[in-house]
Amino acid sequence: MIHPRYEQELTKQEALITRKNVVSDDYNGIYDRYQYPVLTRDHIPLFWKYDLNRETNPHFMERLGVNAAFNAGAIYRSGKYYVVARLEGSDRKSFFAVAESDNGVDNFRFWDYPILLPDTCPEETNVYDMRLTQHEDGWIYGVFCSESKDPENADLSAAVAAAGIVRTKDLKTWERLPNLVTLRSPQQRNVCLHPTFVNGKYAFYTRPMDGFIETGSGSGIGFGLCEDITHAVIDEEVMTSIRKYHTITEAKNGAGATPIKTDKGWLHIAHGVRNTAAGLRYVIYCFMTDLEKPWVVTHEPGGFLIGPKGQERVGDVSNVTFTNGAAVNEDGRLLIYYASSDTRLHVAETTVDKLVDYCINTPVDPLRSVDCVKQRCELIKKNLELLKK
Repeated sequence: MIHPRYEQELTKQEALITRKNVVSDDYNGIYDRYQYPVLTRDHIPLFWKYDLNRETNPHFMERLGVNAAFNAGAIYRSGKYYVVARLEGSDRKSFFAVAESDNGVDNFRFWDYPILLPDTCPEETNVYDMRLTQHEDGWIYGVFCSESKDPENADLSAAVAAAGIVRTKDLKTWERLPNLVTLRSPQQRNVCLHPTFVNGKYAFYTRPMDGFIETGSGSGIGFGLCEDITHAVIDEEVMTSIRKYHTITEAKNGAGATPIKTDKGWLHIAHGVRNTAAGLRYVIYCFMTDLEKPWVVTHEPGGFLIGPKGQERVGDVSNVTFTNGAAVNEDGRLLIYYASSDTRLHVAETTVDKLVDYCINTPVDPLRSVDCVKQRCELIKKNLELLKK
């Protein structure tokens, strides 16, 4: 017999899922932020968390809790929006699950089961932050962080990060490929597959790291080629968007959503990290690379595109906005899925044309306070002259 409390909780959840999302009044002309998160832990199907049987669970207790729903890869297919979200159980283990929506901003529903990855890495403890790439070879690839305990360090928090690779044709059946090997970088996180072949090879955006947390000698977002994605090995990584002192990428940066092809170049949505007295602050920024040489940065506007605001600053890891997914439809509508503070998933809406305009026409960071003021004064002068007319 189903526990009577199930229907009560289901009614509450349905009200949450079917709530219409609305554009917030936070205007900047670049994108529209939506008022409500598109996914939270309360969107998780009840039958994933509770034993619904009244006899075996008379108090209707959560048996397998979920702490957060965040960092999601995204893709637009056949008129629908799909995200592969990172869900974190109450036991701290992350896993992936597909949710779909007709409009991409609300009414996201999870499929009946989460993704059960092929268990090919016995040393792997945790998986998270999948980037989805519809590649020209016909496969949808998912590249994610594969985390294992560092066998050479007795510290129980010491870990090793690698880039795991899976592929699918339907988001239901997944083939696990060997983890990416980068011969000159000890660890990798925030790796993203480029959607087309480059010089006849598979291309990855990487984040070379000396350790699990610290980038160390890694100077930014890397780019490397491999011959065979079924045994992906990158010998050499060149830098694309690099870290700079006293900027939003000072501590580290990493690839976010799969690059978007435009007639002006490849559009990248990434994240940058800076140090503050209160800890690390994660923001989202954009840059563009050359169409033929996608490792060559052509435009990189100064400052961040999306930063944590209001309640977004509060969560398990505070002061964080992070993206690893965006979806573009046939009309150029662009939805950026971003998580706040490692807790919940939001969406911002713009168009490809708008974001290209932002990248090309927004001034670069001049890197010094005095030059930043000069830059701003030029804008003020121009506007004051216009206002006097």
